[in-house]
Amino acid sequence: MKKSVLLACALALGLTLGSPPMTLAQTSTKDQDAYQWLEEVQGARALTWVRERNAVSLQALQASPNYTPLRQELLAVLNSRDRIPQVSRYGPWLYNLWQDELHPRGLWRRTSLAEYRKPAPLWQTVLDLDALGAAEKESWVFGGATCLGPDYRLCLLSLSRGGADAHVVREFDTQTLKFVEGGFQLPEAKSAVEWIDAEHLYVGTDFGPGTLTDSGYPRVIKRWQRGQALAQAKTVFEGQARDVAVSVQVDRTPGYARTLFSRALDFYNQKTFLLQGESLLELDLPSDMKEHFWGARLLLQPRSDWQVGAEKFPAGALLLTDAAAYLRGERKFQRLFSPTATRSLAGYTLTRARVILNISDQVASRLEEWDLSAAPPQHRSVQAPFPGTLSLGGLFDSELAHDELAERYLVNYADFLTPDTLYLAQAGSDAREALKSREPQFKADGMRAEQFFATSRDGTQVPYFVVWPQGAKADASNPTLLYGYGGFEVSMRPWYSGGFGRAWYARGGVLVLANIRGGGEFGPSWHQAAVKAAKQRSYDDFAAVAEDLIARKISTPRHLGIMGGSNGGLLVGATFVQRPELFNAVVCQVPLLDMRRYHRLLAGASWMAEYGDPEQADEWAYISKYSPYQNVKTGVRYPRALFTTSTRDDRVHPGHARKMAAKMLEQGHDLLYYENIEGGHGGAADNEQRATLQALEYSYLWQQLGR
Repeated sequence: MKKSVLLACALALGLTLGSPPMTLAQTSTKDQDAYQWLEEVQGARALTWVRERNAVSLQALQASPNYTPLRQELLAVLNSRDRIPQVSRYGPWLYNLWQDELHPRGLWRRTSLAEYRKPAPLWQTVLDLDALGAAEKESWVFGGATCLGPDYRLCLLSLSRGGADAHVVREFDTQTLKFVEGGFQLPEAKSAVEWIDAEHLYVGTDFGPGTLTDSGYPRVIKRWQRGQALAQAKTVFEGQARDVAVSVQVDRTPGYARTLFSRALDFYNQKTFLLQGESLLELDLPSDMKEHFWGARLLLQPRSDWQVGAEKFPAGALLLTDAAAYLRGERKFQRLFSPTATRSLAGYTLTRARVILNISDQVASRLEEWDLSAAPPQHRSVQAPFPGTLSLGGLFDSELAHDELAERYLVNYADFLTPDTLYLAQAGSDAREALKSREPQFKADGMRAEQFFATSRDGTQVPYFVVWPQGAKADASNPTLLYGYGGFEVSMRPWYSGGFGRAWYARGGVLVLANIRGGGEFGPSWHQAAVKAAKQRSYDDFAAVAEDLIARKISTPRHLGIMGGSNGGLLVGATFVQRPELFNAVVCQVPLLDMRRYHRLLAGASWMAEYGDPEQADEWAYISKYSPYQNVKTGVRYPRALFTTSTRDDRVHPGHARKMAAKMLEQGHDLLYYENIEGGHGGAADNEQRATLQALEYSYLWQQLGR
């Protein structure tokens, strides 16, 4: 399972700290921002404000009788030895990053499949992140590896300071277990790297003025030779400043070697070029098409309806064609999947000759399989656990196409009350070997999960899950936490959480997971129904779920809270500002909140395909109606909110949360604010920090929502 180096244009992307100030010519007097100084991430005045707010919040929440036992239990879950080590395959090895109380930043380690099958595998430490950080006096967080097949000896490791998206890149030898002396190295930036061969790389990074896009990602890709100064590397591909990013992918499949360059025009559209000798051939595909070359084959996923001659392929379909024939201009496709009103494609994985489909059926997972070695190709349903969440992991290595794992894949099953089990599955059959299973992290006896539907403002039926603790009844007294996201075609599916189990269910709390528009639960159309001018539908859906919970007497506004992070932070921010009477708690995590300036802060410009461009009057007209920072008012009774963020978040600027809290405090509203100095967009850099943050959040929720 090789790591793709195709730069993902997702909310996961970010920019370096700091952002250009908005000039007076770019904004009117009424838009002047009294708290713009809080956007200076490391500014002395701003950090003084942060420390003062942290002190107030820590005093209020750590004094809670719940805090210490909650933190102990949460840390025990995070450091639990029975966690399933998630692995990535590089040749014969399965690699894993393991964090626990002895290794807070983690051991990057490896083992064989034969060992991994054992209850207590023997692992070989490849790199000790804590020892490295101590030796170099840096707060290193592991950011992943890009390794050169087929032997995977040489790897490019990404290391970030404190968990930021920006990282340094260093070449590492997995045979000597040392960094390569005089090897490839890149300074801290949001870089994208890809091996050409052992002596050459493709590099996208900050080469100096004009080499980044407006979103802060690489605009230029260069070919870099070992021993050559980076400044001497040759430019081979360029995008435009208004693009989100450029990227490159090298496919070394024997007999089908390819190099693809891409320009991400926005979050959902791109132009892709195939390198042919010294020239580039632009692929004749709709810009919102997802393509994947697979040896002699080409897989296509349209994000909008696609008319090809007399045939029309719906958004969310999966199509298969012969790659060489397509490049010659032939347009003949086989449909591997077509969506329905309730079924969408959650993903797929590949073996040597089969496509394994992960299908979401009313937000529950089913597996199907296509055998392309048969003539004609054969389709079948795969018997697998239901109705929870199945996650697929590939083991097929196109550079080692005939090895023992060519027709095997990984599948993980979990639901709200069932701990994860990781299986090694055999393509072509229903045979599965249970490799690892978690022990229950909480007693689920008497608990249950149900699915309901709420009716949104425009009549749309919006599904949501309710997880009931033992003995809970619809008596309007349940402390209830409503969680959502609703953006970027990200699906919210059932998951098993020891943290929620111990800190929430076991203490009598009800969890609600909302599948609102803007997500991907029902394919691209469910997402596209709530973008740009239609973004308000996400907030209407979320409020409709809250109203349905009250109507069903699952909870009441006194006992109902909401939680969301990143785009979900915008969701809960907009919803509580619009409908404050529905809630008594708001956990707003690493949020977007100032939608007037979001596109000028860190990676914000890359998200304009989701929200719109506030510089355009017609688009600001609809953004301005829901932007929390612009709509919070004096004289309104809002729930006492908790805002959390991280100083090292270089993806969603901490200024969003800072400014919202400062403005609300000036208006006289009661709130809490906590900013972790490290942690990046995840909010924490290690399990100690995660346990502290989560214990603060749950202590707050029990203060606000407890009976």
